[in-house]
Amino acid sequence: MQINIRRATIEDCARIMELVQELAEYEKAPDEVTVTLEHFQKSGFGPNPVWWAFVAEVDGKVEGFALYYIRYSTWKGQRMYLEDILVTEQMRGKQLGKLLFDRLIVEAKEKNLKGMVWQVLEWNEPAINFYKKYNASFDGEWVNCSIN
Repeated sequence: MQINIRRATIEDCARIMELVQELAEYEKAPDEVTVTLEHFQKSGFGPNPVWWAFVAEVDGKVEGFALYYIRYSTWKGQRMYLEDILVTEQMRGKQLGKLLFDRLIVEAKEKNLKGMVWQVLEWNEPAINFYKKYNASFDGEWVNCSIN
């Protein structure tokens, strides 16, 4: 099994969107993905990209991705926000998630970002256990809010 972690390209967008849909199904929200492929591509590879990603290829096929953007904290400065990380169900347990997460850590250090933040669903025990291996801090105090 040949594993390659690399920066995503515009050509990866269709596959990443397939994996985003897989993630939405896993998170019990399959109808919540409404972004179009065109918007997704433009947002990551247009004149003003707002997201970046790494993909995990196994024998030439993208089997996972980690997508992030830069958020600003008035307390800390620029921080990496991990929007999504996913490894296909059949490839879980083969270290792809670890390789992607480790690559994000390197990226944050290279860009001199002041840490990385993300969210995890409280019922997603496999992900929580994965993050615990990195000594991640879990904050149950904040409540998520949004406007659509």
